[in-house]
Amino acid sequence: MCGRYVTVSSVQAIEKRFNVQAAPEVADAWRPNANVSHGEQAPVVVSDDPKILQMQQFGFTPRWAKKQFYMINARSEGDHNREDDPRYTGAMGILQKPMFRQSIRDRRCLIIADAFIEGPKQEKLSKPYVVYARDGASPFALAGIWDEWANPQTGEILRSFAILTTVSNGLTETIGHHRSPVVLHEEQERAWVDIATPLADITAMLRPYPAKLLNAYPISPEIRDPRANGSNLLTPIGQRIYPEHDYAIHEDLELFGMGESRARKRRSGEQGSLFS
Repeated sequence: MCGRYVTVSSVQAIEKRFNVQAAPEVADAWRPNANVSHGEQAPVVVSDDPKILQMQQFGFTPRWAKKQFYMINARSEGDHNREDDPRYTGAMGILQKPMFRQSIRDRRCLIIADAFIEGPKQEKLSKPYVVYARDGASPFALAGIWDEWANPQTGEILRSFAILTTVSNGLTETIGHHRSPVVLHEEQERAWVDIATPLADITAMLRPYPAKLLNAYPISPEIRDPRANGSNLLTPIGQRIYPEHDYAIHEDLELFGMGESRARKRRSGEQGSLFS
């Protein structure tokens, strides 16, 4: 599963990276978040208006529900691959799951992230790792589905989303986790939020991201508390899984999402941190 993730890039950086414009309420409410947890509002690009950056609740409730849910993940394989075999390449059973089968067809979204948090299957967030994209590829998009639900008591409209998960890749296997979120390649993003994209093309995207494009390092279990936030949560307490020597990863988080992305700093010849 993927129950926590990180969004610390500025609104301006997200707009530029995804070629979108933030809705007014997004810019007004924006704050960097090192510990996005269920029930919180977070930035997404959705299929019904893919040029606009919106805020939705993390924790999916389908429109037909009589009460609110907080489904944070949706398994790509659905009821298939119960053993979570990382070699699985079979059918994507999400197409038949009543909770998700409509949204995967016409209510998909890009979930904006700078990293995500995983832990071993047994220890979970008692032994967490920050997983990030290498070579300055931040922010990136997690594949998501969304829906719009009306509270039957109040009539309030709630838009909410879940992260699609798939089998583990080499990196998350090394961490000891049996699943990983679906990280989209940049060239897949527009097709993901285009409802005209053939369903066969959509299900072909529900595969693990190449481990060589990611890296991870351990952090404090303080991140277990969904109320906790701040750049201190992302401070490494051990070595990266794959050695890297060409940039400083985290020592310098004073700006915490207020400055330029690391990718832009590296292009300008300046060495930056992971989440600056």
